[in-house]
Amino acid sequence: MKLSPENLQKLCSIAISAAKKAGELISSYSNQEILVKNKAGGTSLASQVVTKVDIKSQAIILEELNPTLKTYDLALLTEESTDDKSRFEKDYFWCIDPLDGTLPFTEQKSGYAISIALVAKEGTPQIGVVYDPLTKTLYHSIKGQGVFRNNEKWELNKIDNTFTFVCDRSFKSHSKFEQIIKELKAFVNKKGWNKFEIISHGGAAMNAIWVLEKAPACYFKLPKNTQGGGSLWDYAATACVFKEIGASATNIHGEKLDLNRKDSTFMNHQGVVYSSDIMTSDFIQKLF
Repeated sequence: MKLSPENLQKLCSIAISAAKKAGELISSYSNQEILVKNKAGGTSLASQVVTKVDIKSQAIILEELNPTLKTYDLALLTEESTDDKSRFEKDYFWCIDPLDGTLPFTEQKSGYAISIALVAKEGTPQIGVVYDPLTKTLYHSIKGQGVFRNNEKWELNKIDNTFTFVCDRSFKSHSKFEQIIKELKAFVNKKGWNKFEIISHGGAAMNAIWVLEKAPACYFKLPKNTQGGGSLWDYAATACVFKEIGASATNIHGEKLDLNRKDSTFMNHQGVVYSSDIMTSDFIQKLF
């Protein structure tokens, strides 16, 4: 079943409603002390933490989205449930992170969000919805229909003279961190950008969004042999947003993100590169 532009608009509206309802729940816990549990995940702490808020947020989202599974013959992949592999059988699947950035959420810092995507079986995102409950900012995109910020058409602003490097907190202890920063700063100076800033406390969805909000900017995760590097649900929604706004979201080699990986949900096999412009993306790829 091929979804029409009208189908995608309807499904996007449902996803937006789900994200906002989940955002209300998350906000109600924002000033409370939250019990953190550990789950099976990647090698970083951020991939292992889970709270009751993650679970409750997922339940709210699925209450909204579950009826669409039958109506539109969709599969489902969500962080807090077992992958039933139906994403390999149906033409499209929902790809959901009910609380991306659980770690900053428990620390009462910015950088957490709800991320909902609809992805075609071949791995192309069709819908991307990201909702920041802290600022109540909604980002959404539909393939071929553009990007919207709080329901207004959003264009990429690249006139800032400050270059922002967004990274995971774990990357600051990476053996290549200092060398990469040195080379990035040299690149920034060559381009005539006057300042260099680092953001290193957010989850993957908001890290990607900050690349657009703070352009010129970039965010990347290197490939590694161990499981981790974020999962499909960390990147699917923002990949759609980046495509529609004209920014770059690729793997570390500049190729299409593998958003329906066959053997795992993790993205450590190819890494990810998010950049507000092609020049920066090309430079990062040459680093590795």
